[in-house]
Amino acid sequence: MASLCLSLSPASVRCSASSDLAPRQLRPGRHVVSVGRSHVSRIPRLLCVAERSKEGAPAPAVAEAAEIGEAHDLDDAVLDKEGVEKLNGKPQRSESTTIVIDAEGSDMQEQAKNLVTRNIIFVTAEAAPYSKTGGLGDVCGSLPIALAARGHRVMVVSPRYLNGVSDKIFSEAIDIGRRIKVSCFGGEHEVAFFHENREGVDWVFVDHPSYHRPGNPYGDNCGAFGDNQFRFTILCYAACEAPLVLQLGDHTYGDHCLFLVNDWHAGLVPLLLGAKYRPHGVYRDARSILVIHNLSHQGVEPATTYQNLGLPHEWYGALEWVFPNWARAHALDKGEAVNILKGAIVTADRIVTVSQGYAWEVTTVEGGHGLNELLSSRKSVLNGITNGIDTGDWNPATDKYIPFNYSVDDLSGKAQCKAELQKELGLSVRPECPLIGFIGRLDYQKGTDLIMLALPEILQDDVQFVMLGSGDPDTEEWMRLAESTYKDRFRGWVGFNVAVSHRITAGCDILLMPSRFEPCGLNQLYAMQYGTIPVVHGTGGLRDTVETFNPFANEGRGQGTGWTFSPLTKDSMLWALRMAVKTFKEHKASWEGLMRRGMKRDFTWDTAASLYEQIFDWASIDPPYVR
Repeated sequence: MASLCLSLSPASVRCSASSDLAPRQLRPGRHVVSVGRSHVSRIPRLLCVAERSKEGAPAPAVAEAAEIGEAHDLDDAVLDKEGVEKLNGKPQRSESTTIVIDAEGSDMQEQAKNLVTRNIIFVTAEAAPYSKTGGLGDVCGSLPIALAARGHRVMVVSPRYLNGVSDKIFSEAIDIGRRIKVSCFGGEHEVAFFHENREGVDWVFVDHPSYHRPGNPYGDNCGAFGDNQFRFTILCYAACEAPLVLQLGDHTYGDHCLFLVNDWHAGLVPLLLGAKYRPHGVYRDARSILVIHNLSHQGVEPATTYQNLGLPHEWYGALEWVFPNWARAHALDKGEAVNILKGAIVTADRIVTVSQGYAWEVTTVEGGHGLNELLSSRKSVLNGITNGIDTGDWNPATDKYIPFNYSVDDLSGKAQCKAELQKELGLSVRPECPLIGFIGRLDYQKGTDLIMLALPEILQDDVQFVMLGSGDPDTEEWMRLAESTYKDRFRGWVGFNVAVSHRITAGCDILLMPSRFEPCGLNQLYAMQYGTIPVVHGTGGLRDTVETFNPFANEGRGQGTGWTFSPLTKDSMLWALRMAVKTFKEHKASWEGLMRRGMKRDFTWDTAASLYEQIFDWASIDPPYVR
């Protein structure tokens, strides 16, 4: 939502469409009028008011604003110097576009800062730095801060994982002293809340014994926890209660808020709003936006578990899921299940994926994981927004993990980082030899099997290769074997280390990402930020963010930031890699252009936050999807 600053000469104006308010004179100073929820079509009409006012005769600016409000059922908008919108005489938290009128007569200007805030509730299983296994934690640790910086009031609700001990990462989170009872799974379960205010965001941690066990948020060395449905049902109930019962600051968030529910773990929130709250007059004006980070995880459990969720019987259809015949265990298996992500898809007000490409892929048979038809039916409210990156952590000019800092204006530190990385890995220090890197989980999705298949041919060229990751035990063992086979050209680092990942990103010339599917991907964004050229499979967010190099564009100056290849085959990957290697060795000017263009790309969270604000506006235009 943008705020517009309209500069007018002092004029007598009507203050409202309401008949009980007398006209009054605008005095010099800044005055604010709220004209209702943001609607793009109103902006040109408001601009015309300002333009006419500069031609001579005083323009009834606020009167016309009120008339526009009438056209959009906003006939109670009132001019108020404090900028408070009063509806039927009662102050309300506003979701309106704010028009600032400067009676000093200065020129009209558009203000970037959003003066009207929303109450935004993130519900997530992960939020960095408190908990993280992948991109979900990064998003829910950074996007709330960016939205808070833009003026919104933001709460993040996530479990308080203690990993079997008293985890020091939550040391600043204070027990609020508020307890609630959650009725589900055949009993009442007491939940506590811990709170930390950091960088303008209310971080609220749901405390329950099921979050205290060792392991990651979803499982341990023995696999996924068997009670994850219970654990995240507790989270959803607590998230719905938190805005109503937690006194954070001077007041609660209240029930006029917007929920951002992330993946299946938070998927019950839209159903709870419709089934448990709105029938009792609560959350009638709230909205829910489902953010899909990875559609392959859907929260599917046997149909008999529906009775544990505490939902009315008539809502079973929203969660009902029937497996096709080929996916059933045996001939007597009816394939009946509940699918929490499916329930969120059919009840959320809007749906967002973490890239535009992924928003299309989830509507296809290949990328929809059985939900493609449902998502296609809701295509009108489906959008994609590419994730941002935290430039506080990922910035080559300030990165504390790399031996030499550098920037787009001074690339000298990049070569020094490469030399130091080669020394650290025990490789020959050769500036002229391309250093290729891979960072990620060692599993089928990331395409590591393709790297295993192609490595002998990759190393036929004069290159060096380093891999960092953990996951599939067979792939880990292959990395050890490959290192002993190609001692002077290959290094495999089994495990994950934040500092090493920064040094590989800064020191490599090329980053390889042959992912089979990638909802957004972050490593290619980090690579471009550090002047490392990505070579990626053209899927999802990888296709959206990496532009294939064209040396003939822009009168021979070149265009693009890397290489994408498709289909996902060994030959197409080898072709893209060899093109990158050839450019590195034989066309230094073009390579430097690739580096600089990538480093100039804007992948900040503030850019992503502005796009989310547009989704918020669209969600607010229509009434709740489930009422």
